[in-house]
Amino acid sequence: MTFTKTTEQSSKYEHLEKMSVQELLANINQEDKTVPYAVEKALPQIETLVSQIVAKMKLGGRLFYIGAGTSGRLGILDASECPPTFGVPFDLVNGIIAGGDTAIRTAVENAEDNATQAWKDLQQHNINENDIVIGIAASGTTPYVIGGLEACNQHNIITGSISCNAGSPLSQTAQFPIDVVVGPEFVTGSSRMKAGTAQKLVLNMISTATMIQLGKVKGNKMVDMQLSNTKLIDRGVKMIMGEIPVSYEEGSTLLQEHGSVRKAVEFYNNKQ
Repeated sequence: MTFTKTTEQSSKYEHLEKMSVQELLANINQEDKTVPYAVEKALPQIETLVSQIVAKMKLGGRLFYIGAGTSGRLGILDASECPPTFGVPFDLVNGIIAGGDTAIRTAVENAEDNATQAWKDLQQHNINENDIVIGIAASGTTPYVIGGLEACNQHNIITGSISCNAGSPLSQTAQFPIDVVVGPEFVTGSSRMKAGTAQKLVLNMISTATMIQLGKVKGNKMVDMQLSNTKLIDRGVKMIMGEIPVSYEEGSTLLQEHGSVRKAVEFYNNKQ
């Protein structure tokens, strides 16, 4: 099977340095507009993977993202936002990056080329058959990610992937691959652009749809969110006011006493 890295092919844009700022911005925006359509084509794949995640989490399993560079950072971003948004434990959704925490801010030389390290990193979290692992790599060729999924497959752990090249080695390794083919980048090979945007959109879908299926959203409200700052507390009080007939002051008191929008509303309704 012939495999071509479509994210790295020569772009239709040449001599970018000769463009004005307005031309640069307009052309980048034009390319960005194509990303949601590429994601739309992958919706059946995304749906299948989300169904697997929900089933595993209902059995007590966890979700792991593994990646290198931009892909790894995007996985960490999505994982880190799940606890404050949905009130879930910090170890329910986990992001692991090649090179460890240092690689979140700076490049770690050759980290992505180590095909055995991802499994070692996963073992630090006591990975088991109830868990599910998603490998993220725009090119679909990153050894760290592919090696991690291969090891998971050998240990009967369900694997998924997010790649921006159809039929990539990563897609062929994952049991439930997602291919979002965004085409060549505005700056050739700079997969932090359209590919990164596509990966972020897919990750938003995966975590949000999963949490809704697990009952972490009521209506369209984050009723289990962590009340970690003044803005979120104010939002929580207003959510309560939208659910039950109380004043701002009464809603604030209920929220302080019960610690979450869900518990405050349930307490009020149960005493009526």
